[in-house]
Amino acid sequence: VADICSRVSRTKEVKALVITGAGDKAFAAGTDIAQFLDFESGEDGIAYERKMDSTLDAIERCAVPTVAAIAGFCTGGGAAIAAVCDFRIATANAQFGFPIARTLGNCLSLANYARLANLIGPQRVKEMILLARLFDAPTALQVGLVSEVLADVAALHARADALAATLAGHAPLTMQVTKEALRRLQARMAEDNIDDLI
Repeated sequence: VADICSRVSRTKEVKALVITGAGDKAFAAGTDIAQFLDFESGEDGIAYERKMDSTLDAIERCAVPTVAAIAGFCTGGGAAIAAVCDFRIATANAQFGFPIARTLGNCLSLANYARLANLIGPQRVKEMILLARLFDAPTALQVGLVSEVLADVAALHARADALAATLAGHAPLTMQVTKEALRRLQARMAEDNIDDLI
């Protein structure tokens, strides 16, 4: 996805981008946790978070609006991808979260904490991460994590296409500048380095 976003930013070949999973079981269930078994030091964790931040940054900096069309599980790295998209819509069976407190026992990067706090507020971030709570679609809608909940995958894709068409018809400069201005505001929250915490 990051490579596509980088290419689209250079070529301007599309005016909006929809990111979705295959089917209705998962948008993305996150990182393969088996890779963490090979970590030998804290530096491995820092390198992983930097790579993840680089990927998410490419999506967030995409020159065109991005729409996450979410069905099923959207957890861990998948939830991070959805969080950097400009719009998030979901099916009624969607589940969102970072269950790391009961799985890996790791943490997120400061950029990810800042993104989530901007989206849903610090208290909801604590509920999601400290309690390892998955937010169902109605809760995600209530807290502002998604803007719409659709009945099923067919309705989700139809709405994602309609959103993309609307966005494609709007002034690209307005959208690009607005996206970048808001990204810069959010980036100020993540200026500190938390490698020591990771």
